[in-house]
Amino acid sequence: MTLTLTPEQARRVAVRAQLLDARRPVSLVETVDQLTLLQIDPTKAIAPSADLVAWSRLGDAYDHSDLTFALEQERSLVEFSSFVFPMDEIETVLALSPGRIHPTAIEWVEANQRFRTQILARLRADGPLVAGEIEDTAEVPWASSGWTNDKSVLRMIELLNRMGEVAVAGRRGKLRTWDLADRVYPADLQLPSPEEALTVETVRRLASLGIARPGGKESSGGEMLGAGAAGVPCTVAGVDGEWRVDPEALAALEDEFAPRTALLSPFDRLVYNRERALDLFGFEYVLEMYKPAAKRRWGYFALPILHGERLVGKLDAKVDHKAGLLNVFAVHEDFGWTAEIGDAVQAEIEALARWLGVEVTHP
Repeated sequence: MTLTLTPEQARRVAVRAQLLDARRPVSLVETVDQLTLLQIDPTKAIAPSADLVAWSRLGDAYDHSDLTFALEQERSLVEFSSFVFPMDEIETVLALSPGRIHPTAIEWVEANQRFRTQILARLRADGPLVAGEIEDTAEVPWASSGWTNDKSVLRMIELLNRMGEVAVAGRRGKLRTWDLADRVYPADLQLPSPEEALTVETVRRLASLGIARPGGKESSGGEMLGAGAAGVPCTVAGVDGEWRVDPEALAALEDEFAPRTALLSPFDRLVYNRERALDLFGFEYVLEMYKPAAKRRWGYFALPILHGERLVGKLDAKVDHKAGLLNVFAVHEDFGWTAEIGDAVQAEIEALARWLGVEVTHP
């Protein structure tokens, strides 16, 4: 017989797996290892997403300098593409990355072999460098309808990064610095086969989510979202279709669940797969920063609100560092909150303001 979880059990599995119950992790590296990655996004309506995700788990113990130290000094974490990964997992990432590059991009690299060689030689001689310090000698300029159009140096470096030849060495302000991969990654790298790497990635992804749909569905950014064939097949009462649940999360269901309240980044993996959030939590969410203001329901960069094992609303707020304020425009309740929920959410908003070093103001 197929295992069936109650909706409450399924939600608790998901919340625990994402380190959002009351038992907080003790370090940033431990956090990223469990989550498998932090997405990098430059939007700073409140704080960069990677920082928000880390704060949601670690609380006031986390400071942005912790991420910089782990990336640039300790080298326990590494920036790759648009994500931060544990350095211990870079072999898996590198084994899978080339196969996920679009064929037209590979063709462009092959058409620019002299350009590619010159970039690698320049980094070997003078790296780490920002892209703007490298001469554009592309035989075939990069053409795009987007912001990367004619940015051949940056595009080549990013592709060489994904091919495992170039690595992010750090940052100079907001700009990434680049160097040869063997100066950044451990010297004893031994890449698994793509098949072996995919198995490792799939198992780790399910452990980080707790419960997910089977298969290998991709997000719009190319990230795999499904559990593949990993885990234990199950169903969730009242929700159509099959799920896969992490065996360790399943075993922990007997443990007492310790709830807390958390404010989440829109890119937080608890809510990143909007279909999964709707199926498991009944939570409807759209990131509205790209919508005209008049068409927004919840706000420019509304933060999903977790209380216990339920997603209960959204916080529309923006920080003004010059004025020293966290401007709260609205707190959207997905249903009528009890006084307990309201008090817990307000306490978390105040905790966010303290972490940011500002005061809370309401309209």
